[in-house]
Amino acid sequence: MHLIVGCSNRETPYFAGANGKGLAVFRVDPDTMAATLVGETATTDNPTFLSLSPDGAYVYANSEVFEWREGLVTAYRFDAATGALHYLNTQPTRGSIAAHNQVTADGRWLLLANYSIGDGGPDQGVAIYGIDADGSLSPPAATLERSGSGADPERQERSHPHSITSAGGDRAVLADLGTDKLTVIDISGGNLTPTFELQLPARSGPRHAVFSPNGQWLYVSNELNSTVASFAYDADAGTLSAADTQPAVPEGKQAGNHTADIQIAPDGRFVYVGNRGNDSIAVFAADGGVLQRTQVVPCGGATPRNLALSPDGTYLLSANQDADSIAVFARNRDSGALADSGRRITVGTPMCMRFAAARS
Repeated sequence: MHLIVGCSNRETPYFAGANGKGLAVFRVDPDTMAATLVGETATTDNPTFLSLSPDGAYVYANSEVFEWREGLVTAYRFDAATGALHYLNTQPTRGSIAAHNQVTADGRWLLLANYSIGDGGPDQGVAIYGIDADGSLSPPAATLERSGSGADPERQERSHPHSITSAGGDRAVLADLGTDKLTVIDISGGNLTPTFELQLPARSGPRHAVFSPNGQWLYVSNELNSTVASFAYDADAGTLSAADTQPAVPEGKQAGNHTADIQIAPDGRFVYVGNRGNDSIAVFAADGGVLQRTQVVPCGGATPRNLALSPDGTYLLSANQDADSIAVFARNRDSGALADSGRRITVGTPMCMRFAAARS
């Protein structure tokens, strides 16, 4: 199989470095996670987040550039035989600081969230793109402006959409770090229509979210208060209700820590979240909406920005942004526990990574 990694290649005031070349492709042994670099392209500026089509044939990479009032998202065709990424096209994100994207399960739409800073420019928080038959992106089918602020004057001076996660069917959930809100959005027909909103506790800072495999639970990484929260999702009504919230770091370790990415095991029994500052990975047993933190392990580097589970759930990888490496952890599928394998994949300033299974 392959691992596609987006690496920072352009200096940004809020990142410590930019030592990557852009998008890197590694061929990976699924049994050992031994990785060999087989492709690389510098044609995308600061590809800090990326997603793949359901069949792994296409890659969509955001460009997060501080100076731009409008970001970009670029489509590539992925050649699994050679590891090459072939440029298809680029579209504007209609807002600044393109932070997150996700392809819907049916492969028809790309959802994108703009973190948004300052004033000026189109200033749209969310965009949706149609995906054409050849994998290229249509112009935005719709955009959505966001407003409001939160209790933290430094990080919540305005709305900051940080992720938009497909809920299956015709809905998605927007996590807004700046307003402490989760918003359910109707995306049918390429529209963006908010239908439900849930207010989280002040200074939560919801960043990334993941649904359980059965679609009944949503788990959220709260960046500002270093917690993980669970929510029951009613697919019929399109509503969320709070279930549980637990700290992602031990008592006394919250200062200077900010949670990052969140991932869920293939069987839905365990949730993993990266802790930047504490430089660790927290493991949670997830019994429906009840969360129990079972382990906090060093991330094997510095600033674990993004996590990825191997398709069979045997390994968890941590993209350690400020260590120029990806740490490989063996995962016990019964207990969810992580053990550092000692293996590292060397790559400059890794920001986001996705597995692509080999195709004939």
